[in-house]
Order: sequence, then structure tokens, then C-alpha cells
Amino acid sequence: MSSTSSMSSMSSIPSLLDRVAVAPSGFKESLSAQAAADAIAAGVRRVLPDAEIDRIPLVDGGEGTARALAAATDGRLVALAATGPLGEPVGTHFALLGDGDTAVVEMAAVAGLSLVPRALRDPGATTTYGVGELIRAALDTGARRILVGCGDSGTSDGGAGALQALGARLLDADGFELPRGGRELVRLARVDPAGLDPRLRKVELLVACNPFNVLCGERGVARVFGPQKGATPAQVEELSAGLETWARVLTRDLGVVGADLRTGPGTGASGGLGAGLAAVGARLLPRFDVLLDHLDLDARLARADLVLTAEGALDHQTPRGKVPAEVARRAKLHGRPVLALAGTLGEGAHEVPGVDAFHGIMPAPMALADALVRAAELLTDATERALRMVLLGSRLPGRPGQPAAVPAVVPAAAEVSGTQRPSSVR
Repeated sequence: MSSTSSMSSMSSIPSLLDRVAVAPSGFKESLSAQAAADAIAAGVRRVLPDAEIDRIPLVDGGEGTARALAAATDGRLVALAATGPLGEPVGTHFALLGDGDTAVVEMAAVAGLSLVPRALRDPGATTTYGVGELIRAALDTGARRILVGCGDSGTSDGGAGALQALGARLLDADGFELPRGGRELVRLARVDPAGLDPRLRKVELLVACNPFNVLCGERGVARVFGPQKGATPAQVEELSAGLETWARVLTRDLGVVGADLRTGPGTGASGGLGAGLAAVGARLLPRFDVLLDHLDLDARLARADLVLTAEGALDHQTPRGKVPAEVARRAKLHGRPVLALAGTLGEGAHEVPGVDAFHGIMPAPMALADALVRAAELLTDATERALRMVLLGSRLPGRPGQPAAVPAVVPAAAEVSGTQRPSSVR
């Protein structure tokens, strides 16, 4: 007997949860933010059939950003072909927002990890050249503001490819142009900016990024994210050395003043794309400050009785610029309770500020391939389980004169599958 049929009588009991905000991020390589919101809403509907559900799929600059912002502002997508991360043409897009002045370039749409087959993942070889091509295409539309969304990258070239596409020449000690790819940066001797597109000086270039990501140092982007993109320990050190050279030469040859390209906030965004674009005048801004204003998120959270959010893994990294932490922070400004759902629960899951309860979506161990295929089903079922626990807790008798309390932490069925492993649904 399914949990829906065996416990359906609970849904007929009056609930204080009349309005539910569903504000997840996507689950990488599995569910888009919209698909995750739909899956969670389906689970809510099983338990609270009469509730008002406000779906707010959230983007963090990565996959789906251009499409989501175009939809939110009555804008449109512009389809085109550009150079993918492996150097071959790919079909891609950028967005023109409804204000008529702003273009959104989503780096993941042309240089994202999802565009690199697992067998070919080598962050020393991949390039952001296509990002520069999209920026040029956006300039061709006459946009006065270009917003570059960073996230879900498959590159670690410091934005060198993007600058090459925009007209900069990267030269070795003998004056020959460097091939594309992050591993080439260790041979960089000089950047010639003479050919840079002059329109860059007339446009407002904004980069929506995670300010916790920096280019160099012990927490530099190659060391933190290189292994996720396929780098061996030796390659991590090679890439780190190349990015040190990149920051030094860029600062010198482009006359960068007042910005630290090595360790400034956001310089490591998307494999260092933040640093490359900052060198040509871009402003690096906290991604949620830039992106979420288009979605009226604060007002929508304030109207909710309960806020549900989700991501692939809830752990000690979540407070470092991940969607659930931002949703929880904003929800708490309005005193709203927050329940987080995740593919896996790792170390620190119970310490995410503002998250009142959390729940893993996998009911039993399963292969990664199966989890990815079944992600929507698992997320819907987990939402149902978690909400039934919330409703049960709300009906437990409290002390005399006090209302019943919702449990602080929802028991997570997925914990039996090993919550310390890498996320199975990201």
C-alpha cells in the first residue's frame, strides 16, 4: 500500500499550511530548477490538496538562468551557435530581458560541465571562448547592460578564452599566441589588449557570481573545483600555477587598478571567468543580489506559511552561496519556517542557518544512474513524507496554553543510504 493511500485521511484534517512557497535550485545533471519545483509541488499536492502553491524555481547564475530571467521579465531567448567547452560548435542561447536594455549571458549554456562528456572531462583543455562569443552577440543587439551568470562551469581557464574571443591576444615568451585551455596559462608572458572589442567600454558588464569563490590561494578555484571537473592532483597544481600567472600578467598588462584578481570576491567564479571579465571592466556582484530581484522573491516568501527549498546536497558548503541558504536567510527576515530537501545530507547539513528542518530524498541506496533518472519521482515522494511528518508534529499536544510545535528536524529516510558520500543527485 502506498504512503499516499495509507495516510490519505490526514489530508482531510484542517491545516495551518494554506500557502506554500516552493523555491528550489536545480539538481545538477538531473533536474532543472523548474522541474524540481514541479516535483516538489506534486508532493505538496498529495498532502495539502487545497493549498496555494507558489512555485519559484531559483537560478544561481548556472544552468537555466537565461531562460528563467527571460520568462520572469517577458523577455526572449536568442538562439545561436558558438564554441563549446571542447572547442567544437554547440547550439546555445542568451536572453534579452523585457526591459529592452539588458542581455543575459549564461556561461553554462556554452561552457558548462554538462556539455563535457564524462570521458572527456579535462579542465586543462576546456575553454570559455564561447562565453566571449555570446558577449559579442549581445553587444550586437545594442544592449546597454550585459549580465553574465556564472555557475555549473566545465572550465578552469580564468576566462582566458572569453578574452580571446573578445579580441585579446595571449602571447608566450616568443610572441606566439597561446592555444586555448587553462593548462596553457603557465606559459603566458604577455596579454595584448589592443584588439579588445571597443564596445566593452560603453556597456555595463555585470557578473553574477558566488563571492566565496576566489581565483588563487589555498581556496583557489582550481583546488576547490578542479577535481569535480576531472582534474588529477597533478593537474590541480598545474592549473593553480597557471591561474597565478594569469592574475599577475592580466593585472600588469591591462592596468587593473583597485581590484585584486587573485583573491577578490568572485574572481574564481566559473573557473576564474570572474577574474578575466573583471580585468576588462566588469563588476563582480553577489549573484543573488543581481538575480533574485527579477523574481520578487522576498514578497513571495513573506506571503507563505511554509517555505520549501531544495538542492542536490545539503552540507557544510550550503551556507557558502547556495540557494537553500539564501532562501532560508530571506525567509527568516519574515519569520517563515523553512524545510530543505536534498539528494544527500552531508556533514554540516544540520547547521545551515535558517533551515528549520531537512529531509533526504532517497529512501534506500541506489546507483547514481538510477537516482539521476528517478530524481523527480524521488523528490515528489520525499516531499510527501516530509510534509506528513510536519503535519503530525503540528498536531502533537503541547504544554497547556502553548500551541503545538513543528519538529525542528524531520527524520531523513535517506540517511540510511550513507549521507557522507558524494551527492547522488546534484
